Amino acid sequence: MTTSVEFAEFLPAYLAEVDELLASAQRDLLAVEEAVRRGAAQPRAVRELFRALHTIKGLSAMVDVEPIVSVAHWMETSLRLADQAGGRLPESSVEPLVEGLRAIEQRVRQLGAGKPASPAPANLLERLEALGPHVLEAAPPQPRRVVLDAEAAFASKLAPSERGQLEAGLAAGQRAVRLDFVPSAGRAAQGLTINTVRERVAKLGDIVKVLPLSGAAAGGASLAFALLLITSSDDAALLDAVGGAPATVRSLEADAPEEAAVPLAPLPPTAVPVAVAEEEMEEPEVRRGGGLLRVEVSRLDEAMEWLAALVVNRSRLTRAVTALTATGAPTRELTAILQENGRQLRDLRSAILRLRMVRVGDVLERLPLLVRGLRRTTGKSVRLELDVGDAELDKAVADRLLPALVHLVRNAVDHALELPEERVAAGKPPEGLVHLGCHARSSGQLEITLRDDGRGVDAKAVAKAANAPVPESVDGLLDLLCRPGLSTRQEATSTSGRGMGMDIVRRIVVEQLGGELRMETRKGAGTTFTLRVPLTVTLVDAIVFECAGLKYAVAVGTVEELIDVDALRVVRPAGADGLGLVERRGAAVPLLSLERLLGRTAPAQAGVSRGAKALIVRQRGEPVAFAVDRLLGQQEIVLRPLEDPLVRVPGVAGATDLGDGKPTLVLDLGALGAAHGVRRKGAARPGEWVS
Repeated sequence: MTTSVEFAEFLPAYLAEVDELLASAQRDLLAVEEAVRRGAAQPRAVRELFRALHTIKGLSAMVDVEPIVSVAHWMETSLRLADQAGGRLPESSVEPLVEGLRAIEQRVRQLGAGKPASPAPANLLERLEALGPHVLEAAPPQPRRVVLDAEAAFASKLAPSERGQLEAGLAAGQRAVRLDFVPSAGRAAQGLTINTVRERVAKLGDIVKVLPLSGAAAGGASLAFALLLITSSDDAALLDAVGGAPATVRSLEADAPEEAAVPLAPLPPTAVPVAVAEEEMEEPEVRRGGGLLRVEVSRLDEAMEWLAALVVNRSRLTRAVTALTATGAPTRELTAILQENGRQLRDLRSAILRLRMVRVGDVLERLPLLVRGLRRTTGKSVRLELDVGDAELDKAVADRLLPALVHLVRNAVDHALELPEERVAAGKPPEGLVHLGCHARSSGQLEITLRDDGRGVDAKAVAKAANAPVPESVDGLLDLLCRPGLSTRQEATSTSGRGMGMDIVRRIVVEQLGGELRMETRKGAGTTFTLRVPLTVTLVDAIVFECAGLKYAVAVGTVEELIDVDALRVVRPAGADGLGLVERRGAAVPLLSLERLLGRTAPAQAGVSRGAKALIVRQRGEPVAFAVDRLLGQQEIVLRPLEDPLVRVPGVAGATDLGDGKPTLVLDLGALGAAHGVRRKGAARPGEWVS
């Protein structure tokens, strides 16, 4: 089945909207499943899930995608019943709902790839249709009755599901309260409007309903808002959230004492007080800069390309002004204009990069659903913890990074974590833990750690599978794990055993993104993988230097320090094959001649020239110095990755144009040293320096 021709033009917007709704629905369904496991209700998640599927059904009907309409319809029907039952679902209903979301997602991907959406599975539709009676059977017995003050006035405004939500909250031991907020000009000046109050109160409980009220409100006001909510917070916290008096809090429980207060009547649909009318007139002015605008990534890529061209032209202009200055021409005004142009380009670059940035939390929001599926297929009890905060990275990096993280999470659950009975026998809790955290570093990189509390990596088993000697270090063990085709599984399963996972992780993190991959493991205690990737891979600040008569560049974020190298103080241990040692704050650091690594001179002639400089980078966590002839400065460059596998070389991140029209290689020094087998063997002790 294909989309109608007249609606084909709406397909890109449809795909973007449904993708966001699916991500939201997956989060809500996982929250519902967790509540089902605890035997509790989750009315907010059930309602949000219902709304997402209702919207998906409507959008799919607009573009005539009948398979998605059918699946969403029956899911929506069962969720409507669950909403009326106070947000409760039977445990047997979760799996069909998960399969329904997967079926919708699969057909959305088919449409995105230009293929027709396959028909909805008949057996899935039958299972979803049969959920209705089971949901009704799961409805809880009638809990404590909620008697609202001004019962007659509120009765017509509360849906049965909303009344059920209040009663379910009381049955769960929480409070059902009415919180009256009285707006005023003074509170608005302090940022307290009904919108901000809703956000603040939502952190203290579940808001069931917000009703505008007219009449003689507290403090002589003619307008108030009644927020009906379920909460465990005390009155003081609630009053503080709405700015204090004249706000009031009153209980909605049946046995609560009635307060002698003037009842406020709900506003008739046609009656709009002057205060409300004024607020609505002012609202567009307040929110003029808000809202969201969807932009295709290809348009942002186009803007980045034009910016890249401007950066190259600026480099050419800089060279031209330098040449004029050398001839004695007056270039002071040109130089000032050039400096201002540089600042404007940096601001423009920051603005475009901000547009391209996405929250890491949004990128990883589907991992919990992946872990849920792995729990079922492996029979293991697993808890996934995400600690990503508000970290952001370029969408181009995020799209490449996600598959690597999926492989790492899958390996952690399938290989590292033990079965519950094995964990108990080893003195561990039966539920395994996979923790994923990340934070941005000042060097323009994002550091991601994935930690599990499993059995650790068995070096002997890995060496046996690789038909290689047992590695002496963790780095050597990681090299074995990343070998293409290596797997410790004898038979391939639906989740692992093909020997592709870690090879893909290294290729994405190290080769494609120019990042760093490290591992720490302890037998019986677990394994931690650390990934460091650049926040963006298009426009980067680089250090330009000269080596053997050619110019090269290296990203600033990868360089830890620049040092002067005294050729007379370089130590060359016996048998180190050209590897030297330099002193850095009392510690020995390996020194390599970049000229030799690049094959620009014969090994016998390799050495460190007088007045040479060195760039210190981290290679697998250890500092390594690379000697170069001359530093030329720092500038912003446009990085062009080498995509063709025939010209791709380990240690070369890509190429750039410095403004002279000639291609300049951008090096990844850490990968270059690793490709040539650089190790810290033979390191001298601090007291062995010679002059």
